[in-house]
Formats: sequence, structure tokens, C-alpha cells
Amino acid sequence: MKDLRDWIERAVFWQVYPLGFTGAEREAIANAPVRHRLRHLIDWLDYAVNLGASGLLLGPIFASSTHGYDTTDHFQIDPRLGDIEDFDALIAAAHARGLRVVLDGVFNHVGRDHPRFQRAIASRANTEDAAWFRLTWPEKGGEPDYATFEGHRQLVALNHDAPAVVDYVTRVMMHWLDRGADGWRLDAAYAVPRPFWRKVLPAVRSRHPGAYVFGEVIHGDYAGFVRDTGVDAVTQYELWKAIWSALNDRNFFELRWALERHNALLDTFVPQTFIGNHDVTRIASQFRDERHLPHALVVLMIVAGTPSIYAGDEQAFRGIKEHRAGGDDAIRPAFPPMPDGLAPFGWPVYRLHQNLIGLRRRHPWLHRARCKMIGLRNADLVFEAAHAGDRLFVALNLSDTPVASRIPCSVALLAGNVSATHAGGGSEIMMPAHGWGILEPVDR
Repeated sequence: MKDLRDWIERAVFWQVYPLGFTGAEREAIANAPVRHRLRHLIDWLDYAVNLGASGLLLGPIFASSTHGYDTTDHFQIDPRLGDIEDFDALIAAAHARGLRVVLDGVFNHVGRDHPRFQRAIASRANTEDAAWFRLTWPEKGGEPDYATFEGHRQLVALNHDAPAVVDYVTRVMMHWLDRGADGWRLDAAYAVPRPFWRKVLPAVRSRHPGAYVFGEVIHGDYAGFVRDTGVDAVTQYELWKAIWSALNDRNFFELRWALERHNALLDTFVPQTFIGNHDVTRIASQFRDERHLPHALVVLMIVAGTPSIYAGDEQAFRGIKEHRAGGDDAIRPAFPPMPDGLAPFGWPVYRLHQNLIGLRRRHPWLHRARCKMIGLRNADLVFEAAHAGDRLFVALNLSDTPVASRIPCSVALLAGNVSATHAGGGSEIMMPAHGWGILEPVDR
């Protein structure tokens, strides 16, 4: 069957964490009435389209006890968000606007309240339920010890060697793709044995060749993970860190190093790229100098990848991730009922996102573009992004004074505030203090 994933080459996702976005309760309440909050997102779809997004990247929406990553039923919409009719309505509304929808699949672990786990620990018998988990029973009776996700006792690791778990995850992924979803983000994919994905994904692909599947991988051998598992991509945390760190330290040599490694990944796959998501400090709060937020967005929109914008970053939302109970609250806030309820001071940043996302989508070849340094110093750089005969140039200046540089061809400004003058077969460019520019070659 033909691979239909060509749509991802033009994709720019708007990422939403639904439980926070819709103001859902922190904890699920037994037998509470269904709250139809998922439809709240429908009122924001035009906002996402106007931003330039072509896809909606949803955080967890399935039944859970608290934050969504402690799933209790993968086949049920979290009652705090709605029901299956609300899901169908959201999918229909998104697709009517040309937006693809990618879901967040938590398949490394389940919540402690998951009925199958509760049945498994209720008896010492070697039951069908117990085979789903890695349990160690004490000699003198009592509750067994069990494998967890990174020591969190509320997150019970699945036994990925169990055929029943392979079958279950395959059925879950197919069920929601059958229902209209367009892909999956595999949460904590790095914690799952790689052979597991090789058992699951071929069956999913056979029915849904157009589905985009990428894994959350924070560090390690990204290319090896893709080769070993069969996912389309992984999250590019290495580039995320290098972007804001290089800008903060005025050390573009760090960014060069990261871009060289990024180039090498393109031999195997195209990474999922971002400068913010639901698990990290807001990009506007990362910077010591907020004048450099546009520089970060320029890099994201020019380098190869499948980029996502975390909802609120396009309005310069602030929020610091803290490693404590409730430490994600500041980066996962509730949004107003409609976009017109947003504060006025964020709209200039929204318009900047519109312009740069629009530029990205007018140059879809950037999806696979490789970067080459043209000029590099600690606080300023010029690089070329090129693919199959197309190319653009990026000029960034972090210093407090204007900086001159040179591009070896005639160029014209597409976006930003640098100036370019044709000279001797090339262009002399002037970058104002804290300036930036995206330039295209022109014939002379």
C-alpha cells in the first residue's frame, strides 16, 4: 500500500495540553458527570489556522486519575474532557479546516488505578492480569512490588514482553486512527524496549499508512532509535536545548555543534522540532534577554524538522517548570473561552509567528534543509539552509552593536531587519544590534 505520509512535509503543529487548556479538575472524581470541555477546543481551531498551523498535537485525552499520563482506560475519553461524541466533533471540525490531529499515547505505563492493575494485585495467583505487569510478590503476603516509570509509584510500567500488551497497544492505536486521528505521539517511548514498537507498528501501518508516529526521546542515539523501532521521528531535545542555551550565553558555537548533529540525523529521519512544549519552561521565560525570542523562532522555522508551537508560546506566555508536585501548573494554564479573551500584549508575538510560519509553509523544502555556516562568531552568525537546489540565508546578531557580514551571492530580505547591499558578486549585510533576518538569493 502506498505510503501516504507526504502530508508531514508541510506540517506545522499547534500543541495543546487539553486538561490544562480547558481548566479541568486536577483529579478525576468518581461518578462525576461528564464535562464536555473538549468542544472548547473547537472555538480555537480558527485561531490555530490563522496562526498558520496545519495540525493539532493533542496532549492526553483518555481517562486518567490526574494529569492524563496515569491512564485508566485507553478506550474512553476522560470524563473531565467529554465523551466520544465530543471527540468526533473535534475531529470533524479540525478536518473541515484542513487540520490533522495527532494524539498522545501513553503506552509505557498505566495509572495505579487502572482496573487491570488493581485486579492483578488483588490476588497472588498467576493471573492473566498479572502478566501485564512486572510484579514481585513478598514472601509473607501483602501487595507486590512493581516496576514503575522513573520511580513514580502512581505510574505502573507495563510488561512489554507480554503478547497481550502488544495486542492491546496495537488495538488502541488502530481504534483511534479508525476514529479519525491522523497520528500518535508515543509518550516516554525511550523507556519502552525497542523491539516492542517493531511488533506494534507494522500492523498499525498496514491499516493506516498515512499515520504519523513519533516518539518522545530526550537524549541518546536518536537515529538508532528510529532505525530500531520504525517510528517516523523522535523529539529533538538536543536542538531545543542548544537554541535557548546558545542565545542566552551568546555562544553560537554551541548552536553550530547542534546543527551539525541535526544535519547528520537527516540521513535517517526528519526530527520533530520545537522550542517549547508541555514539559519544559516556557520559551519566553527561558531567555535572559527577551529580544532574542524572535531569533529562536527563526531557527525553528528555518532548520529541517516537523515543527510544533506549544499553545501560548505564540502569545509570549510565561511559565517556569518546577520539579515538585504541581510543578507543571505554570506551564499548563487554562485558556479563556475564546481567543478574544487573550491579553493584548501577546498579539505582536502572534503576528511574528504568523509571518515566520507562513514563510516556512511557502518553502516546504525546508522540511529537509541542511544548514551550513557562512559566518560565525560568539554573538553573531550567518548560515545557509539548502535542499535540492533551493536555499535561504539566516543572519542573527545577539550583540549590543551592529555587525557586518557577507553572503557569497546576491540576496534580498524576506523577513527581519537586516540590510543587504550587492557587492562584488556577493552581498554585504548589516545586522542591527539584536537584529535578525531571513534572506533569499536573487538573480542579478
